[in-house]
Amino acid sequence: MILCITEKPSVGRDIAKIVGANVSKSGYYEGNGYCVTWTFGHLCTLKEPADYTPNWRRWSLSSLPMIPPKFGIKLIDSKSIEQQFETIRRLISQADEIINCGDAGQEGEVIQRWVMQKAENNKPVKRLWISSLTDEAIREGFRHLRPHEDLQALYTAGLCRAIGDWILGMNATRLYTLKYAKDRQILSVGRVQTPTLALVVNRQLEIDNFVPKDYWELKTLFCNTLFSFVGKGFDSEEEAKALAAEIAPIPFEIVDTQCKQGKEAPPRLFDLTSLQVECNKRYGMGAEQTLRTIQSLYEKKLTTYPRVDTTYLTDDVYPKCGKILNSLNQYTDLLTPLRGSKLRKSKKVFDNSKVTDHHAIIPTGQPLPQGLSRDELNVFHTIALRFIAAFYPDCSFEQTTVKGRAGKHNFKATGKVITDQGWKAVYAKRDGDDSQDKTENPTEDENAVMPAFTPGQSGPHTPKLVKKTTQPPKYYTEGTLLKAMETAGSTVEDEDLRESLKANGIGRPSTRANIIEILYKRGYIVKERKSLRATQAGIELIGVIKEELLKSAKLTGIWENRLRQIEGGTYSAPEFIAQLKQMISEITLSVLRDNSNRTITPVPANPKDVRTGKEKTSEERKSEKSTRASKKKDGEN
Repeated sequence: MILCITEKPSVGRDIAKIVGANVSKSGYYEGNGYCVTWTFGHLCTLKEPADYTPNWRRWSLSSLPMIPPKFGIKLIDSKSIEQQFETIRRLISQADEIINCGDAGQEGEVIQRWVMQKAENNKPVKRLWISSLTDEAIREGFRHLRPHEDLQALYTAGLCRAIGDWILGMNATRLYTLKYAKDRQILSVGRVQTPTLALVVNRQLEIDNFVPKDYWELKTLFCNTLFSFVGKGFDSEEEAKALAAEIAPIPFEIVDTQCKQGKEAPPRLFDLTSLQVECNKRYGMGAEQTLRTIQSLYEKKLTTYPRVDTTYLTDDVYPKCGKILNSLNQYTDLLTPLRGSKLRKSKKVFDNSKVTDHHAIIPTGQPLPQGLSRDELNVFHTIALRFIAAFYPDCSFEQTTVKGRAGKHNFKATGKVITDQGWKAVYAKRDGDDSQDKTENPTEDENAVMPAFTPGQSGPHTPKLVKKTTQPPKYYTEGTLLKAMETAGSTVEDEDLRESLKANGIGRPSTRANIIEILYKRGYIVKERKSLRATQAGIELIGVIKEELLKSAKLTGIWENRLRQIEGGTYSAPEFIAQLKQMISEITLSVLRDNSNRTITPVPANPKDVRTGKEKTSEERKSEKSTRASKKKDGEN
C-alpha cells in the first residue's frame, strides 16, 4: 500500500480523487492500492522548556539561558490532533511506501517530516512537489515524484529556523519579562518580531522628533514654461529674493535641448510580499487578510502556490501561458491586442536562474466559479491584470530636457510625454486608473508638454519664489512595512534593487503577515486608519533593548540569508545554531548587568481591537488571558 500524507483534508480529497482512493474512512481515504491521509497543519512542535527539565518550568533569571543538549519534538496537546496522529502512525506501519504531499515549501517540509519522525517511520519516502492544485498539476507531480533526499537541505533550514526562534524567543522573552516587566505582564521578544517592531518605533520617533524647516526655491517662467534654478534651495527668503531681483532684468537664454526616447517595462509578476503590498495599497487589505485570500484561491485551484519569494516564471511555463490567457474570458478586451502574434517572452518574466522551488503567482487557467467573496475577486483581479500586462509591449515615452540661463545662473526644465501606453493601457482600461498614463514631469507638473525650444533663443522671463517646508517621513502602513521587512529596512522603490536585497530580508514571505499580527496581539502596535503606530509599551520595549543583534533589521537579515544558504546547502547548520547560542548567552549577561531599574508600561487590559477599534468580546479576552497565563507563546518569531 502507498500512503499519501497531505497537509489539509481538502487537499487530501483532491489527491484521493486523482489516485483512485475513493472509499472514505475515519481520517483517510483508501482504494486502488493507495491510502490518503492528512495533518491539520502542524501536529508536532518543538518541546517546551519544562519538557526538558522540571527546573525550567518556573521562570527565573538564574536558569537563563536555557539551551537543551538536544532539541526534541512532541505532539501538540489536542485530542483531535492525537486522534489524527494515531491514524497516520497506524497507516505508516501498514504502508510499503510514503509519498509526502505536504505544501511544497520549507514549512510544509518541516510539518510532514516531524510527523513521520514522531511516528518512527522507516519506510521509503518520495516527495510530491507541485505549484498548483489543478488535476493536471497533481497528475504531473505524481509522474515526477522527487526523491526524499532532494529536500533534506530544505528541511534542515526549516529546522534551524524553528530552533533559532526557540533559542531567542524562549530565552529573550523570559529574560526581558523578569528583568523589566511589571504587573505580571509578558514582554514578548523574538528573532523577527523585535526588529520589525523596531522599524515601526524608529520611524515613529523620527516623525515625533522631526522639526519642520522652511526653504525657498527659485523658478522663472519663460515662454509659458517654468524653469527651476539648478542648485540647492535657499534657507532664507531674503537670499532668494535678492537673486530673483538680480536676474529679473537679464534676458533668459536657451542653452541646450535634448529629447530622448525611453521605455518602461511592465511591472514584475507577484511574489507573496508584493501582492500583499499591492492589495494593501489598492483595497486597504491587511497582510494577513491577503494571505488568507490567496491561500483560498490556491485551494480552489484558481491561482498557483502563494508562499513564494520570486517574481519570475520558468521557461517550461511559457508554452502554457497562451492557454491561461485564453481562460481569462472576462478580460476579452485586454486579450484582443495579444491575439494573432507570438506571445512576448521577456527575461524580466522568464528566468530559470531566478526560480528555486516555485515560480511567481499567476492564474492557473481554471474558470472562475460563482460565489467568490469580494476579497477573492479583488485579489484574483489584481493577479490577472499583472499577468496580462506582462505580455504587453513596453510603455514608450519621450523625455525632454531644456537648459537655460539668466546671466551666470543656470536653470532647467524637464518634461515626459507618453507616446505609446503599452502595458499601461491594461490598467487604464480595466481599473479606470489612468494615473500612470498621464503625462508626467519629474520637476514641475506645469511643464509636462513643452513648446519647441532652440539653443540661442532668448527673451524676457518672470522669476518667482516657491516657499516649501521639509516634511517628515510617513508612518508605515502594512504595505510599506512589508516592503521594509523584505529589504531589511532599506527604502527601495527600484524593482531590480529590491530583488537583490531579498536575500537579506527579515522573515519569510509566508510568515511576515503573521509577525505583524503578533505585534498587534501583543499590544505593541496599533492601526490608525492605514498608519501603523507603536504603543507606549512597544516604544519602551525597543528602548530597553540595548543589544543591536536583537533589534537590528539588517543584522536579522544576515541571519535570514544564512538560513537561505543552509537551504541551498552552502552554509553549516551547526555553525548557525552555535552562533545563536553564543549570542543569547552574551545578551543574557548584558541584561543581567543592567542596574538601571527600568520598567516598561504594561499594555492596557482588554484594549480595543487594534485593527478595527471595536471592543473585544469576552471570549476573545478570556482566550488572551489564558494565553498570557500559560506563558507558552513566548517562542514565536
